Amino acid sequence: MFKALTQLSRHLSGTCQVCGRWPAQPLCPVCTQRFAPLQPRCTGCAARLDHDHHGLCGTCQTRATPSAVQHCVAAVDYEYPWDSVIARFKFRGEPGWSGPMAELMLGVPQTVALMEQCHVMVPVPLTPARLASRGYNQAWELVKDLRRQSAAAGSVPPPGLADALLRIGDAPDQHSLPREQRMRNLQGVFIVHPAARLSQSRVLLVDDVTTTGSTLQAAAQALLQGGAAVVTALVFARTPPH
Repeated sequence: MFKALTQLSRHLSGTCQVCGRWPAQPLCPVCTQRFAPLQPRCTGCAARLDHDHHGLCGTCQTRATPSAVQHCVAAVDYEYPWDSVIARFKFRGEPGWSGPMAELMLGVPQTVALMEQCHVMVPVPLTPARLASRGYNQAWELVKDLRRQSAAAGSVPPPGLADALLRIGDAPDQHSLPREQRMRNLQGVFIVHPAARLSQSRVLLVDDVTTTGSTLQAAAQALLQGGAAVVTALVFARTPPH
């Protein structure tokens, strides 16, 4: 019964949560077009590029070591109105935002390509304490809606493995740390579940936000050490570089 009501609610009219327009879905077409336009992004870190550039940004071109993430795709920049949407999604008990967010992610052509090319989708995990406090992993909610919407569109989505990657320890929140400390903060934080069968798999890592890419890098390194052949990444928002 609850599942049927949830599915029905997705089709009921309401107000746009950005502009207040009625009737509309949580994100109306006008706001989507205005605040989530398709734009060129770095294939390495998903940073927005100038319109006359393609491929890797300058930072990714000059990396001292190869990236553990082969390709990263983001739908929007982490700025208004998406910063408040993500805050509601993560911190205010509104997991239903995964539906509209997944729809925007699937609107990026590279997203479909990543999903078609991977063998399995893996969410960036939370610590057990954070998961117990929040009640859900927002990255796993995105994986579920990406798969659901992809299947509804007629595609055959790759399977999702909620617990393929585990997060151990209780490191400080990443957003409060500089880039160098973020990388040190995450060393040894992620491990592959012993029962996960990732040997020679192409893994698509999913998260809500990436800033410096340190979390994605650490998670991808753990997946590669656990047997994955290739790791790509898909996020809803990319924090613009300063």
